[in-house]
This record gives sequence, C-alpha cells and structure tokens, in this order.
Amino acid sequence: MPVVSSFPPVARTDAVICILGSMPGRASLEADQYYAHPRNAFWRLLESVLGIPCSLPYPERLERLKERRTALWDVLGTCARDGSLDSRIEPSSIIPNDFATFFAMHPLIGTVFFNGGKAEAVYRREVLPTLAEPARSIRLLRLPSTSPAHAGMTFEQKKDAWGRLGRVLEENASQGYHERGNDC
Repeated sequence: MPVVSSFPPVARTDAVICILGSMPGRASLEADQYYAHPRNAFWRLLESVLGIPCSLPYPERLERLKERRTALWDVLGTCARDGSLDSRIEPSSIIPNDFATFFAMHPLIGTVFFNGGKAEAVYRREVLPTLAEPARSIRLLRLPSTSPAHAGMTFEQKKDAWGRLGRVLEENASQGYHERGNDC
C-alpha cells in the first residue's frame, strides 16, 4: 500500500481558526495543492462563505485565506492508503502532524473546523490526548466533508453548515483577537 504525506500548513501566526482535513487525495497530491479535485466543493464553499474567488490562482487563494486569519492543514502527516478515499487509510499506518508545535506557533487559534468525520475522529483519537493546555481546550467543530464522495448533502446544505466558519470569524473580529485562555 502506498505511503502518502500531507502538505505543510498554510497559516500566519495571527490565525484565529484552522480548517483540518484528513489527508490530501490523489488529485491534490499530484497537483501539489489543497483540494485540487475539480469536484471537491472546498474552494466553492470558501468563495460563498469567505468571499475568496475560486477563479483566483491557487497561491492567491491561499493568501486570501491567510488574510482572513484562517489556517489550513491536515490531521495526518503520513499514512498508507490506496486511492484517495479516507476509508482506504490503513489505521495502523497513521502518523499525525505535530500539533503541539503548530498551536504553540499559532497561539490565537481558538477554533478548529474539521472537513469531515475522518479528520475529526483521527484528531480526537491520535492528537487531542497528546496536547497540553491551552491547545487541549481549543473548540472543535465538525463540518460536512467537501469531498465529492460525500454526496449525502447538496451544495446548499453544505454551504449552510460551512457558514459557521464565517460566523466564528465574525465573532472573533467583533470581540477582538486574543490568545486562547485569555478572557480579556
């Protein structure tokens, strides 16, 4: 079974939210871009929710994402997987990314959004028990997967759910950006 590795995180130190997928699919790995499969709804949803045009070149979309204080990464650093589906990941091969270091370098992140159930399940099982405070207390919210394999919801239903991401960003902006654990 082939071993695949995720991309580096996309983030500025002032990020306040983070979107976590599980592991890039084959099309993304080949293109060296997050969510490169043409039928993946990720960039279309971010256009609807955050106003980042999916027609922009990939590097510009990443810059706009960072300008919106949003980080993007994957839970898995490496794993063995045939094809692109999360269901094909060999559980015993999972090596998560280094979130202790990531959160230490991004202390304003107060909410993590999971792009689907696999990312959330692996994070809760493999990452969360290894974290110390304050990273352990980051709010965790699952959103429906943007993958074309998740066909149980329409684009409009996914857009409604992903709207929560925009609302959390607005809350952060209205309250002022502050470090985790700081009530001021």
